[in-house]
Amino acid sequence: MHTNETSDVQGSLSVQDYLQSQIRTIPNWPHEGILFRDITTLFENPEAWRKTVDVLVKRYEQKEFDRIGALDARGFLMGSTLSYLMNKPLILFRKKGKLPGSTLSVEYDLEYGKATLEMHEDSVKAGEKVLLVDDLIATGGTLLAADELLRKAGASTLEAAAIINLPDLKGADRLNQAGIATYSLCQFEGE
Repeated sequence: MHTNETSDVQGSLSVQDYLQSQIRTIPNWPHEGILFRDITTLFENPEAWRKTVDVLVKRYEQKEFDRIGALDARGFLMGSTLSYLMNKPLILFRKKGKLPGSTLSVEYDLEYGKATLEMHEDSVKAGEKVLLVDDLIATGGTLLAADELLRKAGASTLEAAAIINLPDLKGADRLNQAGIATYSLCQFEGE
């Protein structure tokens, strides 16, 4: 099940409306026809970043889980902030060849090819639950790969959380069909 945050922020603006107003859209990047949703504007605005983090902490502070899994690269910013505030260990999911220790890896499909995602094999214990975080849910491929790595290690995904969901790309649907609950703070139509 995919959910969005809608509680009030700044008077009558919902979290979704507020964040959508703070996220910059860059047309035709990285390819013609793409509307890139740039969350760097949230990091540049302490009030917007604080609201983003506060909503995520509030959502997960009463949930039972063991670790936070952050996806390369903007997910690292979210994950490290949440890890610190919630006193949870952080797992890094990185592109192939970026982690120095022994790793588990999985190859997954991208829109135009394949990629490999890795995590340290000793970064999670069997039976643990992990909250996965990334900046957005697009096709869902990277989050599905992270979940597969967790399952290889005997762990499981609590939920896949993102700032943005792009529902037209059906990533949240793919994750939900795989049994992974999703959560986002806002949605943008289009690619």
